[in-house]
Amino acid sequence: MKYRKLGNTEEQLSTLGLGCMGMSFAYGPSDDNESIQTLHTALDLGINFWDTADMYGNGANERLLSQVLKDNREKVFLATKFGFRFRTDKASDSNSPNTYFDGSPAYVKQAVEASLLRLGVDVIDLYYAHRVDPNIPVEDTVGAMADLVKEGKVRYLGLSEASPESIKRANAVHPISALQSEYSLLTRGVEGEILETVRAYNMSLVPYSPLARGLVTDTFKVENLDEKDFRRTLPRYKGDKLDNNLRLKLELQELAHHKGITMAQLALAWVLHQGDDIIPIPGTRKIHRLKENALAVDVNLSKGDLRTIEQLLAKYPNVGERYNEGAMRLVNN
Repeated sequence: MKYRKLGNTEEQLSTLGLGCMGMSFAYGPSDDNESIQTLHTALDLGINFWDTADMYGNGANERLLSQVLKDNREKVFLATKFGFRFRTDKASDSNSPNTYFDGSPAYVKQAVEASLLRLGVDVIDLYYAHRVDPNIPVEDTVGAMADLVKEGKVRYLGLSEASPESIKRANAVHPISALQSEYSLLTRGVEGEILETVRAYNMSLVPYSPLARGLVTDTFKVENLDEKDFRRTLPRYKGDKLDNNLRLKLELQELAHHKGITMAQLALAWVLHQGDDIIPIPGTRKIHRLKENALAVDVNLSKGDLRTIEQLLAKYPNVGERYNEGAMRLVNN
């Protein structure tokens, strides 16, 4: 594994982190034993940057990670997130009427205590606001998060899906080390002003879903998704948007296979080539997928490869939105 520095810190994080959401949430049934073995394999591969959130399975994902963290805490740079809450005990996605967002200072302090308890740790390495609450000044949310740093409960702060203005206002209160946002071949909204702002403050960009939730992998088939998999509800997995994305994938696959790599490795390598300050967190619960993804850090894309990719993306622009309308309202606040 190769390593990259986290933003304005001296922390060395694995160039590819591990997104843990799918082990407990959103993508249909999972196997905790298999997920635990995948987490141990991540350690063996040198993947030290693990990402979770309190909403993933309504705390279930944090509890799952605690089973491995209890004997391996010093090997893991641990990130979790707060803000999404449920009106019932049942976990739901960000577009559900059961889900709402709370960035209030009072909830910041409540949420961190619950996460520390579930994770079984004394301190969280990187604590993100999962979104910017449109009803709460970002200064208030980040001020409460900064108090957690002073109290020794959190080491570094992050934002997720924040606008350039919110990034600036947050940094005026406390240094923000990372912005987590969706970024992939199909999702490029951070390019331009958002990424420029991240770099102006010496932050890292932490792309989630760098494989477009599986769309840019060799094995993806909508018909194989579980009936409860939330991807079935998303615009880019339906109708003409899906047709567009599958045609794009076929041409990208041809390039990947010509290079002797998998589609996933090509997609991850493309994200990594966008800057040394970018640390993607592809998610998986399968050991063989984890190993496949890890090899992407050694993939070299030539200027010709990158040019070909841009031409293909321009050829198939109808990729569709990444979230439904309700969830998109919480993006770029």
